[in-house]
Amino acid sequence: MLYLQDIETRTSVEQEFVISREFNAPRALVFKAFTERERLAAWWGPKDFKIRVEKLDLKPGGVFHYSMTTPGGEEWWGRFIYREITPPERLVFVNSFSDDNAGLARAPFAPTIPLEMLSIVMFTEHNGKTTVALKAVPLNATSEEVSTFVGMRESMQKATLDQLAQFLANTH
Repeated sequence: MLYLQDIETRTSVEQEFVISREFNAPRALVFKAFTERERLAAWWGPKDFKIRVEKLDLKPGGVFHYSMTTPGGEEWWGRFIYREITPPERLVFVNSFSDDNAGLARAPFAPTIPLEMLSIVMFTEHNGKTTVALKAVPLNATSEEVSTFVGMRESMQKATLDQLAQFLANTH
């Protein structure tokens, strides 16, 4: 298993983005929302963006490659490179912006966002409800990129998990 203290860049607690939220859904369903093509397309990404999944290869070394169309019609690309998949308990992946061929790319709206971020997602269930705990850290980032990452915490905590809650409320 990979833990944050094992990653290549040795980050401090101040550099971590951590969020936890409870959902009124069983763990198996919440895990599927993170790992199935149609479900990811229904909730992943910023609010009011349209998501299209280009590829989802759910295995270590596999890729989730997607496009996001902004409300203004711009197309942005992103990808996960999976490192660990332990259904229905844990996902570990490197998250980044990409080009349309899944190659690594800078964020189109902020050039100092880290190129890559390691994300660890844990799923725990209690009495039919699931807690999702997510930790993310910048990988191989410059001090300027780390500063940008730390400054983005508030905006990262908002929309996506709200969209997941809404999706799960309407899903069986």
